[in-house]
Parts: sequence; structure tokens; C-alpha cells
Amino acid sequence: MLKDHHPMKEAEARAGEALRRLLENVPILHIEGIEPEAVSGDWEPDLIARLLVDGRQHMLICEYKSNGQPRYARSALLELRNYVAQRAPQATPIFIAPYLSPAVRQLCVEKDVGYLDLEGNARIAFGGVFIERMVADKPAAEQRELKSLFRPKSAQVLRAMLREPDRAWRVTELSAISGVSLGHVSNVRTGLIDREWARASDDGLVLSEPDALLDAWRDSYTAPPGERLRFYTPLHGSAFEDAARGALRAESGPGRAVFASFSAAQWLAPYGRTGTHYFFADEAGLQKLQAALKLAPASKGENVAITVSKDLGLLADTIEPAPGAVCTSPIQTYLDLSIAGERGAEAAEHLRQERLSWPK
Repeated sequence: MLKDHHPMKEAEARAGEALRRLLENVPILHIEGIEPEAVSGDWEPDLIARLLVDGRQHMLICEYKSNGQPRYARSALLELRNYVAQRAPQATPIFIAPYLSPAVRQLCVEKDVGYLDLEGNARIAFGGVFIERMVADKPAAEQRELKSLFRPKSAQVLRAMLREPDRAWRVTELSAISGVSLGHVSNVRTGLIDREWARASDDGLVLSEPDALLDAWRDSYTAPPGERLRFYTPLHGSAFEDAARGALRAESGPGRAVFASFSAAQWLAPYGRTGTHYFFADEAGLQKLQAALKLAPASKGENVAITVSKDLGLLADTIEPAPGAVCTSPIQTYLDLSIAGERGAEAAEHLRQERLSWPK
């Protein structure tokens, strides 16, 4: 990789500054200089820090990448380790990027490469020096990127892939099955590959880490957009169940409604009862439920919660474990339970073990 011939870019200057600020806090350390490397035809590090540690000379060989996602990190770590092994066996390799996720930091530790990001996460260890810092929050840009990967349109692509986690997908197939534009599918594809949650094979895109993908989706999940309505139904037990299943059947006329959250979990992986019944519906589906379940608006004592969802993808991604028992898919049910308080989180874990474990 040829380096540019113009003076060190601003980003690398910021990386050098961040490294300097981190090292200045170490009493036994004297910084002789942090310089950009001279340009040559071969791969060269971006910065070399020359230090005196207790009077002994030491070098940090640093590579800066403007993107710290696993895919880019992996190649940087390889280049750093090769360079150090061949040219500076006593030096310590350091990877620097704007932000490094916990997964990438773990990768650096495994590969024995120090790291530093511009958010303040760092781990640098050599001869009597050990620096480790962790910053709790994900930076706004990373949160935005993850949010966009899990927005309704992108989520339709992810749902299709997670339904058949072993399948290799062409971009055109994903576009057709999820009803999302080719451009949007390509963005999702890039996001998955950069994070190493999926890889490109000869046959198409394959999920390589469905669990890591689902973890990240859960961690950034918020309730779907829509109006949440609460009602009281006088129906109980099998009378309620029969009426609900009758209304949810596809052939029961226009409008869609589905069991959601705890109510879907009752069919998919039962885990303790709850006093409230949960549904997602469109406007016509809401009317069907109101009629079938004899719903009255409830200011208190409500036992039915219906979300009239703006995201129609939710109502298309369903599973019907028994006739008329149309439920949100295991993935969607898991996500909704994960934000439903402590009992929800327990039910979510139970569902994940029962219905969402993939062979490693």
C-alpha cells in the first residue's frame, strides 16, 4: 500500500496527538519524538514513537486507519505484526482508529497488538509500562451507523437472512425477498461484512456471526414506531384464545394482526404467564381485534395492548405455530421481549435458547 507523498494528513496528526497525551501520563516515560514515517514503496507504519523508558530506548510502531471495523482492523494488525517481526523485533505494534468496538479491542489483545482510539479506549503494554483505559459510551457516529443498520428497511433484509442463516444470498435475491432497493441491500451488505457478521462467498453473502449480529440488534433496539393502545377484554382462557385466533387468521378478511411480545412467546417458547395480551396490527387489524375480543378502551385494568405499527415489515415477518396463532417471528419476539423489563429479558433469553441457537 503506497503512502501519499503530501505531509501527514490531519487524521494521523490527531492520532499522534492522542498517543502523546496518553504517554505523557506515564512517569517513567520520556517521549523523544512521534514522527510520521518517511515514504517508501513498501508498507510503512503511519507513526513511529521513540521513547526512553527508565533510560532504555523503545519504539512504538503505529498504524492509523480511519475505519476501525473488524475487517479493516484485521488487515492493519497483520501489516503491523509483519513489519515488527521483520524490521523492528524489539518494538511494540499499536493500532489506532477513531473508534474500536469491544470486539476489535479483544482482537488486538489476541494478536498481541496495543491499541488506542480517539474516543479514549487504550491498552498499551511493554517493559514495565501498562496503560489500560475504557470509555463506556459508543460514539454518536457508531450509534448512528448501527441504528441505520437496524432501521425498518434494513431490518427487513436482516430478518430474511436470519430466517435462513445458512443460505448464501445474492444481492438481487435479498432485494426481491425483502422488498428493499438494491442500493439499500448493498449498504446492509457492506455494514455486515465490515463488522465480520457476514462474509462474501462465491455463492453470495453468508452470515458468519448471527449471534453477534443479534446481540448488536438487541443492544440498539427500540420499540417499533406506532401508536400503543390499551384496552380491556372481558374474555378469558380458551374463549379469549379462540376469538383471537379467529381474528388473526389470514382468511378472516382484510387487515393484519399478530400476537407479539409475551403473547407470541407463549406460542414459541412458553415462559411464565402474563396478565396482558400483546398484539401488533394495522388499522384494519385493530378493528378486527376490537370486534372479536369485545375490547373497551381502558383507563385502568387494561389487559390488552395493541401497537398499530407503521412498520408493515413486522406484520409480514410472522410464524404460525398453530392454526390462527399468527405470531411475530422468533427474532422480532426476542427483540420486543428484550426491552420489556426484567421478566421480558428472562423470557427473551429462554426464547433465544429454545428457538435461536445456531450451530457454531
